Amino acid sequence: MPELPEVEALKDFLTEHLTGHEIVRALPVAISVLKTYDPPLTAVEGREVTAVRRYGKFLALATDGGPHLVTHLARAGWLHWKDPLPSGVPRPGKGPLALRVALETGAGFDLTEAGTQKRLAVYVVDDPAQVPGIARLGPDPLADGFDEARLAELLSGERRRLKGALRDQSLIAGVGNAYSDEILHAARMSPFKLASLLTPEETARLYEALRTTLTEAVERSRGLAAGRLKAEKKTGLRVHGRTGEPCPVCGDTIREVSFSDSSLQYCPTCQTGGKPLADRRLSRLLK
Repeated sequence: MPELPEVEALKDFLTEHLTGHEIVRALPVAISVLKTYDPPLTAVEGREVTAVRRYGKFLALATDGGPHLVTHLARAGWLHWKDPLPSGVPRPGKGPLALRVALETGAGFDLTEAGTQKRLAVYVVDDPAQVPGIARLGPDPLADGFDEARLAELLSGERRRLKGALRDQSLIAGVGNAYSDEILHAARMSPFKLASLLTPEETARLYEALRTTLTEAVERSRGLAAGRLKAEKKTGLRVHGRTGEPCPVCGDTIREVSFSDSSLQYCPTCQTGGKPLADRRLSRLLK
């Protein structure tokens, strides 16, 4: 799933390639991708893109005098820039293509979604805050006003484990499964630790890991073409998706805890005092 760093890089890429250009066609190929009907998708056609903004994991294209085109790429969605776009009209139900947006230059982008779970979402709204997922977002962890005191306030009284708290978009916007693993590894904390039990020193450590991990990931992605962002994310991860590999910090074997539809990775030496965590399918630790 694209998370804050990749969506921030996509925002920068689209700002450069879309701003000042006219959308001449917005074509839904998979009707299920559209989550709104008023204004219609055609309301963005014939309008110039004036800005591209990120809200957590959401991307929003503002148009001159018209609505915003907002998308959430979900777990298996992606944006493919094409210059020029293929000629002809794509056939619905053929392949992963969900939406095509064409500019007056002949360039544009496709939104695609792999797999059978179709969660990619597109909204056409007068205000991005009308999108339910944006309306419930917590603060952005890279915002200027997001300081250590703000993180401590968010976690105080939080009864969940750190892994679940970091992934909650209504608590902190933009962090998902991969970067929560990376942040906790950098902070040297167990994903099972209760968020409300952090000491001031641990909160400071988590804050530093949160900001540094995300900032460094954004910098690695900045300036890359949209098609290279997935590969860059994978190469930059130290523990997530690296079960069985040596930890780059201490050399211990990276372990995994599996869930019904996802998994987390961690280093026992760096994060749990050398003790392997029990798999959720076999324990009650995360209940």
